[in-house]
Amino acid sequence: MRDELLTIGRFARLCRLSVKQLRHYDETGLLAPVRVDGVSGYRYYAPEQAGDALTIALLREMDVPLAVIAQALGAEPESRARILRAERDRLAERISRDQARLEMLERLAEAGLPGHEVVMGGEPERRLAVVRTVCTPAEIGQKVEQCVGRLLPALGRAGIAWEPPLWALYPLDLEERTRIAVGVQTSHGEGVPGLEFETLPAGPVAETTHIGPYAQLPLAYHALFAAVHERGLRPRAPVREVYLVGPTAAPREALKTRLLLPVQERTA
Repeated sequence: MRDELLTIGRFARLCRLSVKQLRHYDETGLLAPVRVDGVSGYRYYAPEQAGDALTIALLREMDVPLAVIAQALGAEPESRARILRAERDRLAERISRDQARLEMLERLAEAGLPGHEVVMGGEPERRLAVVRTVCTPAEIGQKVEQCVGRLLPALGRAGIAWEPPLWALYPLDLEERTRIAVGVQTSHGEGVPGLEFETLPAGPVAETTHIGPYAQLPLAYHALFAAVHERGLRPRAPVREVYLVGPTAAPREALKTRLLLPVQERTA
């Protein structure tokens, strides 16, 4: 039996892995040798383990987490495909976020901080029909779309007339589990299944308008919050995004979003 096995060094060269990696995969339970000498502690691997080892090397080259690799190796083909597709989707989302960051850095490098004009004004009281959800900051775009998909049919079923634009309400701080709302202004409706009604009080606001992709909204928020703090004001929730020109009406470079930040004087 021993003559048919490969030492850890030979197996590592066969699978284009290092001895250190193989030891780590053994310690984590990802790829255990078929035999460990009880006296010397030497590890021995079977040639047929090369397939799993090469798969691990390939997936690690793509930065797939060890836990996901372990699930994939232990799964039936159909489940393995589902696990790898889920990892693919997570990678695509991460690439999308990185691409948005890259575009913002390029914009900052070329033109410095954008000159969003921030003005102080007053907002009237508004009554919104809303739907709510909880999400991570990275999920906001996707969850807003899902909320719109819930909101508009609920309005239609209830026969509630509304006109654009759509509104979104956010807390001041985007935490790992953030509660957001998407709605439209309406004076009708009460006790409608699937809808809540929220009244935004009248009061002073700081506002600016962002033209461009939603992924670059942080640039507008930077200008908005900087202006508020420079004026010695205290921001208040909820922050309001008003989608004046949305994705169905214009390309991403021409999207138009109004940002409203309620404020109050700081107390001594």
